[in-house]
This record gives sequence, structure tokens and C-alpha cells, in this order.
Amino acid sequence: MLIFLIGFMGSGKTTLGKPLAARLGYRFIDLDKAIEEGEGSTVGEIFAVRGEAHFRTLEHKYLQDIVSHGGDLVVSTGGGTPCFGGNMELMNASGVTVYFKLSPAMLADRLSAAKVCRPLLAGKSPEELLRYIVDTLAVREAYYGRANVVVANPSRDVAKLVAILGPYLSRS
Repeated sequence: MLIFLIGFMGSGKTTLGKPLAARLGYRFIDLDKAIEEGEGSTVGEIFAVRGEAHFRTLEHKYLQDIVSHGGDLVVSTGGGTPCFGGNMELMNASGVTVYFKLSPAMLADRLSAAKVCRPLLAGKSPEELLRYIVDTLAVREAYYGRANVVVANPSRDVAKLVAILGPYLSRS
């Protein structure tokens, strides 16, 4: 079974995805990392050199590849993945989608504290970061809201996440 974790950057998709996969005996894939390994460039470099449109094309290609190979996987997607190229429809047709939903303020706190450089956030002040999150979520919520499961303020308790996913796991 394919489990796709979606949500804004900093929502915990990779942080929770790894232990979820381990708990289920599934393989874990971080879509951004798969793209970086396959392309030999960081997401930031791809954005800077080739642009966001090129990155979104790559993202769709890699997602299709993951779907075509199937298997028992937990896939952590990029924050924008569901919003481009019919990706949300592809994920919903191929597995279960789980939206990790957090408030803009919580996301801003997490992203401000993060050590990872994120291309779309580079150089933003705290006020600009919060405004960016609010504005971007306003657009992305239409896609995120199509998820099979919505987990508000996900905790690090993987057992709770497994329990929430129970009805979907029993179908596989």
C-alpha cells in the first residue's frame, strides 16, 4: 500500500514518515531526496538554475515512477506536490493521502527554528514568512483538503497515527 504524507513544509511529513514506515514495515521515501539523488542537484539548486516549473515537472515524473513501482511505501511529499500536474489525483487514485494540518503560526515557528534551507523561504523576515505561509496555504488548502485523512496538529506519537490509518490499512 502507498501512503502519501502531504502538507506544508515543516508540518512533520519526514519526521513522522520515517517512524511510521518503520512501524508498519514499509519503506520510506522522501520525494525531494529522491529527486536530489536522481538529478545530482539539491532542490535549491534546481529551483535556482532551472526554475520552479522545471522542478514541478521533475516532481511529477518521480511521483509517477514511485506509483508505477508500487509496494508498501510511506512517501513524504514536498509541500507543493499536491498542487501541480494532477499529483493529488494521482496520489488519491494510487493510495491513501494523509494531510498534516498545522496553523500558520505553528508552521512559522517550526520553519524559523529549522536548520534546513528552503528555497521558497530564503531571505524572508519573520513577518514575511508568516504572510507567505498564510497566502500559500490559502491556495494550497483546496488541494490539501482532498486528502483521505486529515490529521490536525500531528503529534510524534506514531501509534496514534497508525490507529488513525487503521481503516485504510485493513483494506490493503
